[in-house]
Amino acid sequence: MKKELSAIEAKYEAQKIAFGPMYFQSVVALRDLGILQYISENRKGVSIANIIEHVHVSEYGVTLLLEAAEILGVVEIEEEIVRISKIGFFLLKDEMTRVNMNFMRDVCYLGASHMTESIVNGKPEGLKELGNWPTIYEGLSILPEPAKTSWFEFDHYYSDNAFPNALKIVFAKKPKMLFDIGGNTGKWSFACCEHDADVRIKILDLPVQLNVARANAAGRGLLDRIDFHAIDLLDTTQKIPQGADVIWMSQFLDCFSKEQIVAILQNAFQAASQDTTLYILEPFFDNQNYPAAHYSLVATSLYFTIMANGNSKMYRIGVMKELIGQAGFEVVNTYPLIGDSYHTILECRKKAQ
Repeated sequence: MKKELSAIEAKYEAQKIAFGPMYFQSVVALRDLGILQYISENRKGVSIANIIEHVHVSEYGVTLLLEAAEILGVVEIEEEIVRISKIGFFLLKDEMTRVNMNFMRDVCYLGASHMTESIVNGKPEGLKELGNWPTIYEGLSILPEPAKTSWFEFDHYYSDNAFPNALKIVFAKKPKMLFDIGGNTGKWSFACCEHDADVRIKILDLPVQLNVARANAAGRGLLDRIDFHAIDLLDTTQKIPQGADVIWMSQFLDCFSKEQIVAILQNAFQAASQDTTLYILEPFFDNQNYPAAHYSLVATSLYFTIMANGNSKMYRIGVMKELIGQAGFEVVNTYPLIGDSYHTILECRKKAQ
């Protein structure tokens, strides 16, 4: 049972929320100015005077950032000697934390001020801070830096770790033709080609994304094995072609609302035969081993609201299974938290007629 907070404790927690953006940026500055790295290199502790001398930042700046970091528990200060804490270590060295921080700073931070209007209008009103597109997906390949790098690092971090185990699952029955729906830059398709020398791939995505995937495939000499099919899956008149042994959707359906997910899956249904297997790879926020993952995935839903398209989110596993059923598929196997990742694979087939 959760301990009930006292009024004083609750008021303090409320201030953490109120001043959260300031403290976030102070930690980013502490990291990017090399201050946290220097403290980390001196595990036994380093004086504030030495920090100022080493990082070439003013006494005012160093003191200000250290005072904020101490409040957050990022560093410990005793008699002018500074030591990095375990929290500070993760902020500096942990890949998940680095990717999340850069994504928040470079992609989401300015747009977050448009949260209320995004909720009210059902549109990504914060996206205007990066570019003039109806959704972020039209602009992915031409995002300004550093947002572009941070977006793709974030996306790949939460998918690449799942690939080795996903390949074993998907290729257990030796599919000959795989459709990669929302194939993005082509990373999954290239992994499939490397895993199985006989498989052929068709990447289905928006034209702007296919331009990137095609260039990447050409650089790998894979144009003889990978085809490209331009499609806007929000346009229900555009149909997924038939002929796939496997239809693969990796971190794709979370980019859409419930109604859109059902429509996309119904499109896949008309394309699938009774022998086609649909695999859906998603990080479901209620199916995680650690609170850090749950916390991060719920925050990602807020990104979808303000920056991506205004109406999508990370889903609970039960909700996704319901939507799959509404589209005419049934989940025949569930592979939870495959490998060293945050993902579950849902293996689906058309319901028996």
